[in-house]
Parts: sequence; structure tokens; C-alpha cells
Amino acid sequence: MISRTRRSTTVAALATVTLAAGLVGCAGGDGGGSESGEADPSNLEDSYTVATDSSFVPFEFEEDGEHVGFDMDIINAIADEVGFDVNLEVTNFDGIIPGLQTGSFDIAIAGITITDERKNAVDFLNPYYKSGTRIAVPESNDSVESIEDLAGLTVASRLGSAPLDYLAENVPDAEALPFEQLDQMYLAVEGGSADALLYDAPNVEYYIDTTDTDLKVVGDLYEAQFYGVAVSQGNEDLVTAMNDALDTLIENGTYAEIYEEWFGEQPTWLDEIGSSSDEASEE
Repeated sequence: MISRTRRSTTVAALATVTLAAGLVGCAGGDGGGSESGEADPSNLEDSYTVATDSSFVPFEFEEDGEHVGFDMDIINAIADEVGFDVNLEVTNFDGIIPGLQTGSFDIAIAGITITDERKNAVDFLNPYYKSGTRIAVPESNDSVESIEDLAGLTVASRLGSAPLDYLAENVPDAEALPFEQLDQMYLAVEGGSADALLYDAPNVEYYIDTTDTDLKVVGDLYEAQFYGVAVSQGNEDLVTAMNDALDTLIENGTYAEIYEEWFGEQPTWLDEIGSSSDEASEE
């Protein structure tokens, strides 16, 4: 159990991450739910158990014995704003939602895409990140240029991820090859046991930009998606308080500061996250 992860101060630190530190996110889905009214402070705890994955660079990963990353900074900033301590628990991505359902965790942040199916199992804050899905193939592959070209091919992805569902729904003729660990997914394509991979845009793009690989991105950015902080059901006051904190971070510039530290640029979609997201506005 780890308390209060630190913020890395330079984007350059990410370049030292090894092959095993892949990105974890999931594709598909829209924004999360919005809570109205004010939180009752008497219903909030002094600390909460927060689940994350350990290999979602630059969102969450281990460096020098500590868990750092964009998600780590975001959840700690939200916790500071609300006023609770973070007790961090690291687990496999596919165990996060079940852990929230059983009460093993109170909160989770791990590049979790907000989907209707997941919203039936847990509650989500309003979206805090916008992404999409990318295809990657070896540089020598000139036959794959779109999602349709994956038909009949072996396509690697992350076990339990929304890109895997997206592949099944849109390219049923493709042979899915799911992996629990992201480094295995990349190695499968680099080693020839998979023809291509389908995964989250920030993950794929970061991997190709920062590792010595012969992979390239092809096709469009598919299925715009939003990541959300997940909360075990029945914690309405906690969701409300954390949503208010997220809005504060966006409004006072803290969110943009954290984003620029990890991604080297300003976010272009601030008006699509927090309480300004389309889905939050509808609820």
C-alpha cells in the first residue's frame, strides 16, 4: 500500500521507462455521469483505497520504487482538493472493476474508458481525459491502412479492454489475440505472432515515439473516447465532491499544468471534460 504518490517534474523522465512499462487504457465510450448538488462532508472519509495499474505510461507506472504519472498527479490533486488521503493499491487492469464491485477498492484511476456497460457496475466522475483508438503495424506492412483491413488478420490488444470489444464489433473476421501485459502485446506484433495491434491512441503513440521499434501508426483515430475516475457504487457524496474538485482543477489551471508536464503540450479539449463534457451536460 502506497500513500501520496509524487509528481514527476519533467516530461523527459518518461523517456527512461523500459519496454515493460506499456500504457493501459481502453477505447470506446462517452463521458461519465454528473452529480448535482453539494456533497455532505460528514459522509466523506479521511482516506480512500485507490486502485491503479502499474504499466500505463505516462498515466501510471513505477519509477525508482514509486508510482508516478499523469493519473497519479490527477488523483492526488483531486484528493488534496477534497481533503482525503490516497492509499494506493496496484492490481491488474482487468481486476479493477470487480474490485470496486466487491468493495476491495473505493476509487480507481487507470485510463478507464467510460462505457455504458461499466456504468452499470460502478459510478464515474465526469470525464478527465479524451482519447481514441489507434492501429499499429510493422513498418514493412503496406497492406493495412484502415480498420477494415484487419479482417482475417491476427490483432493483438489488451485483455479486458474496450479496444478488444471494438475489434469484435467492427471486424468480426479478425482473430483477436489478447494479452494481460502491454509489453507482450507490442512484442507479439514486433515478433510476428500478431499482424497488428489495436489499442488506445496515447499508449500506441507514446510507445512508438519513445522506444526503438519498427512499428508505425496507420489509419484514422477511431472511436473518440473519454477516461473517467471510477468509484464504487453508493458513494454519491464522494462522487459529487470529486467532480467539484476536478472542475476546480480545470478552472484554476492546475489540470493544464499537470497535463503539460506529462505530454509536453496544452490539452486542446478542456471544454469537453469535467462538467463541460457532453454527457455531463445531458444528465
